[in-house]
Amino acid sequence: MSIEDRVEELRKRKEEAALGGGVRRIEAQHQKGKLTARERLKLLVDPDSFEEFDALVVHRATDFGIDRQRFPGDAVVTGHARIEGRPVYVFAQDFTVFGGSVSEVAAEKICKVMDMAVRSGVPIIGVNDGGGARIQEGVVSLAGYGEIFRRNVLASGVVPQISVIMGPTAGGAVYSPAMTDFVFMVESSYMYITGPDVVRAVTLEDVTHEQLGGAAVHATRSGVAHFSIEGEEACLSEVRRLVSFLPLNNMDDPPVVETGDDPTRRDEDMLRILPDDPSRPYDVREVIYRVVDVGDFLEVHAGFAQNVVVGFARMAGRTVGIVANQPLYLAGTLDIAGSTKAARFVRFCDCFNIPIVTLVDVTGYLPGTAQEYGGIINHGAKLVYSYAEATVPKVSCILRRAFGGAYVAMSSKHLGGDVNLAWPSGSIAVTGPDAAVNIVFRNQIERSDEPEATRARLIQEYEDRFANPYVSAARGYIDDVIDPRDTRFKVIRALDMLRNKAERHPPKKHGNIPL
Repeated sequence: MSIEDRVEELRKRKEEAALGGGVRRIEAQHQKGKLTARERLKLLVDPDSFEEFDALVVHRATDFGIDRQRFPGDAVVTGHARIEGRPVYVFAQDFTVFGGSVSEVAAEKICKVMDMAVRSGVPIIGVNDGGGARIQEGVVSLAGYGEIFRRNVLASGVVPQISVIMGPTAGGAVYSPAMTDFVFMVESSYMYITGPDVVRAVTLEDVTHEQLGGAAVHATRSGVAHFSIEGEEACLSEVRRLVSFLPLNNMDDPPVVETGDDPTRRDEDMLRILPDDPSRPYDVREVIYRVVDVGDFLEVHAGFAQNVVVGFARMAGRTVGIVANQPLYLAGTLDIAGSTKAARFVRFCDCFNIPIVTLVDVTGYLPGTAQEYGGIINHGAKLVYSYAEATVPKVSCILRRAFGGAYVAMSSKHLGGDVNLAWPSGSIAVTGPDAAVNIVFRNQIERSDEPEATRARLIQEYEDRFANPYVSAARGYIDDVIDPRDTRFKVIRALDMLRNKAERHPPKKHGNIPL
């Protein structure tokens, strides 16, 4: 054969690989309203930047007649590309080939790009749409999943890992996404350990795929999904947006983006956000939008544990992680879900050199038997552990209330907060005025001829003494009490001062975070 003939043969093989399971299966995928693996990657990465690996790999199995069906590339498309000019490694399961199931060679392909991502210090993005381990290959496919899981663990904290769920993901297939940093789900996808049929047989519960593991369930109840987005194109666009905030690896700094927003900008509206009545709620996002560059805030876990708001933004063009109590839900108290959500976000930011800005308005941990039985002690301690462990710059601002152990947990000076600010409305106390007076002055109130008037007077005295930040500022627990209108400028200046912060913990293999 001439070289021209050989090149023509190569072209035909590549064309065959690009068709995955064939035209008929591609049409079936489109009829379900779903894109193919290559179509998804084309939307995810920069135009003409994708370079494919192992497009000619075929499976090696022979049982159950599977040897009569071999598709170049098997059931996953892998390679490297760029997003906004920055490198990423990617893989996308191909549902048109054996339902996207993971075979021995498919696992090897995924492991190869994961290994290369870690060696190169580049994020890894996986698009999941498959039926789990390939049954025809038995334990070999299970071994492949084990190899993927181990690499998820080794890559954790080294390069960002992002999972995108765009179809069925069941059984062992769900564990890899769960170990990555962020999970996106399109609204038509689902994830679960065992399907509705098995659940019905074992527990007699009658549930649908969506009720058991749909995107809405995981985005609002289980917390497995960080983002639930309608439509594949919109979902992949949000993945690109997230990547734009992140560094390439744990030794890299987040990208700097010129936003055109003046770092010294004051915001007069800050004076009108807090209600005059301290018991009334407000939306802490209104503070966030005014503090960050051009109001651009990518909220993470928006539908889960809404008493805590977390997400990414930029300040003076640099990425920051925002953690804030949300008075609109549960009065901003910390519960099991909120503590876990905030703790994991803080740990991610610490892994990848992203400064943490904390906005505090918290009355304490949520009381009740459901919380105690559910382990609020351990889960609440996760947040304490995460802030104390974090060595990135930590700047906080107390907006209104900071009571009890929740004050300590929310990036306090005592956990290593670098710069701790407060608005004049900020107050730090062991508990709120009503509860404090009822405990400390109970006997005095009971002996009074006018108990209600005495109680009201004592509450007012308590508020006059503690419902301000100056007692804490006098002890150095608060570095500065600031005009709310200057919050953006003060936080940016603090972050700029802390840019070269270096902090080292005692040498150890790793800590043992509360369960």
